[in-house]
This record gives sequence, C-alpha cells and structure tokens, in this order.
Amino acid sequence: MKHVVGTGLVAVATAATLSAENWPQWRGPAKNGVSTERGLPLKWSTTENIAWKLAMPGRSGSTPIIWGETIFLNIGTADRSGDLELWALDRADGRIRWKKHIAGGNHVERKQNMSSPSPVTDGQTVWVMTGVGILKAFDFSGKELWMRDIQKDYGRFGLNWGYASSPLLYDGDLFVQVLHGMKTDDPSYLLRVEGKSGKTLWRTERPTRAIEESPDSYTTPAVLQAGKAPNSVEIVVTGGDVVTGHDPGSGRELWRMDGLNPTNNPANRIIASPVTSGDIVIAPTRERPMLAIKGGGRGDVTRTHRLWSFDNGPDVPTPVSDGKLLYTITDRGVAYALELATGKVVYGPQRLRPDSYSASPVLADERIYVTSENEGLTSVYRAGPKFELLAENPLDDYCLSSPAISEGQIFIRTTGHLWAIGQRKKAS
Repeated sequence: MKHVVGTGLVAVATAATLSAENWPQWRGPAKNGVSTERGLPLKWSTTENIAWKLAMPGRSGSTPIIWGETIFLNIGTADRSGDLELWALDRADGRIRWKKHIAGGNHVERKQNMSSPSPVTDGQTVWVMTGVGILKAFDFSGKELWMRDIQKDYGRFGLNWGYASSPLLYDGDLFVQVLHGMKTDDPSYLLRVEGKSGKTLWRTERPTRAIEESPDSYTTPAVLQAGKAPNSVEIVVTGGDVVTGHDPGSGRELWRMDGLNPTNNPANRIIASPVTSGDIVIAPTRERPMLAIKGGGRGDVTRTHRLWSFDNGPDVPTPVSDGKLLYTITDRGVAYALELATGKVVYGPQRLRPDSYSASPVLADERIYVTSENEGLTSVYRAGPKFELLAENPLDDYCLSSPAISEGQIFIRTTGHLWAIGQRKKAS
C-alpha cells in the first residue's frame, strides 16, 4: 500500500478520504490520528448506542485494526505466563473468525504487557509485532506467511518497561524501531523489513549520548513529506533524547535534532510518538519540551530547524493536528490547543474529567475523541479555536488503547471488552 503524505490540511484530508472506511494501523489511514469521516457517534454508554461488544481476556494497549469486514487484535491470553495471539473478528457482529498463536512468554511490565504493539494491514496481509520480539505475517484467512524473531537476530531488548512500539507500514514494508539502553549495552537501531518476505532490507544503528533509561523509546516512527518531490519522504524517529529523519530507501540518517532532554535527565524515556503535518514534525518528550521541527534539513539541525517548543506537552498520549491547530492531552487530562505553525497557545489548560490518560486522541467529524484510563470515559470536544465539551461517555472499565474509527463506528478496547459504538455506514 503506497502512501504519500501531502502538504497541509487539504492533502491530509485527501489521504484520509481515500481509505477512510479502514483503520489500517495504530494512527489510522493517514498515520496521524485523523479521520475525515462524518456523522460519528457523539454519545454512548455501556447500554446505549452499542452495536456489539466482545469479551477480552485481559488488558492491552494495542488498538483494533480494521479493514473491510475484518478486525484484527493483538491479544495477550493472560497477563502472566500467557500466550500472545492474533485474533480476526467479523466486523458485522464481533464474532471470532480465527485465532493464531504468535508467541509465548506474555508478561506484565507495569501498565503494559507484551501485546502492546498494534497490528498493521494493507488489506491483503496483516503483520503483528510483540513485546517478546516475534514478528509474524498472515493472510486474511489466517495462513502464516513468515516469522521473524527480532531478539534472536539482533540481541535482547533492553527497555526498562518492555518493548511496545508498533510497526510503521509504508510503501509495502515495515519500519521497526528498537531504541533501548536501560538494560543493555547493545546499540539502538531501525529496521526496514520487506512486507512480502520478512527479509531485512536494511538495519541502521542509531547512536545517541542518552544515559541510563533515557535511550528507551516506546514510540512508533512517523512518515514525513518534507518537500514536493517524491524522493523527499523521510522516516522520523524519536528517542534517546533526539529526533532523527531517515531515508526510507537506505535507512541513512538525513538529519538530527537535539534538545528533547536539555537537563540530561537519566529517566527521560519517551512514550508519545512523533506527529507530522505537512513538513512539520511535532516531537513530544517527557512533557517538556515538546518540539516543533521544520522537516527537510540535513545534518545537525538543532539550531536551524526548530520552530518552537512547549513545556506542557504530553508524556504518554500522542497529539493530533488538523493542519492548523495541534491538540494535546496531558496524562492528567489537561487539554491544550496550539497554533501548529507558531506554538502560540490558543486555549488551555482546560481540564477534562480527572483521571489518568494513556490513550491518544483522535480527530474526526470536527471533534476530538479521547478516552481516560481508569474509567474508560471518552470525552468529546469540538475541534477548533474554542474549547467546547460536547459529551462524556463512560464504559466503566480500564482503557489503555486509542480509539479506532471505521465506516461511521468507533471501536474502543477496554480490559473487559472490545466495544463497537454506533451503527455502521458502509462506504460507497
């Protein structure tokens, strides 16, 4: 599946429109948490506006992935000493079509277990990564196509809280990052894995000066269209106190920006992923500073390509942008809107329902949808320069997973269930 991320809001909307009926990877059809669908549910509860629900065997930070009539889930069958499985569900009613074993050895690392990475699909193949390093490809009938053991090939993962990055699907291949250092002296690296065969096309080591836990990154790479030319696409990676842009063809590092950890905090692991909009990269870190970077530079761009910084950024939830404003949620449920180009605060701090927030917000139907952790309560507020809370929708369950949107429905995964919210509206 070929993707070219265009410049500005119109291009983002166009990319999303082409595949708005599907949610093929963690951040959706445009890889940025944005859907252009309209007429989405505004209000629901555990008993109202629910099309169906399916019982889950336990918690997971993995987002449901939807293509056509199929939903894919990365599943930990038990939090301790359980198996990791890929489930395929019937979109219409949540019925389980098949379950496939991925790996054993599921275990808990604080909030997460080894099912945290979200699957990705191009409509023919589905790929799933696990926290124990097993990466597999299946067709839609459940036939296993290939398997890789990333830890066996390149060494044990050394992240303090366990591996949790989702693969990025771009140009038919998977971009898999392993950024670590707390429990290993092995180098961090970025892989390009061929989607059809599972073969490593390139492996680029990514050295930094980060110390102790600071090399650890739980982020997912992003795609940046840094210019109008087709060869100006870059893969953006955050972690180890720096942001880097890579050539997707070779893995070569094109540029690097320092400044995600100006105090050299040894515990500055990074969770929230980079976001791109046009040729701008938003790089969150552990709250401060969140950096805005002009893409397309070469070499050390620390002094030349920083657009602005913000000291009340998110720790865990990845921000979302409509091309004009950037919307962020802190872990404590405090919302901000910033001008994307300048970093000027348009509103905030604006308090949502008090709770922890780990799920990332999504933008659709001119609204922001964001789900709290302990209550599974989704706050819906209006996108735009004025904060207006439209609804609060409780599911009364623990939630780490970001919402997914497909054909008029919202899918939310809590510890107890996968919820299909609203009625389906098939795309023409």
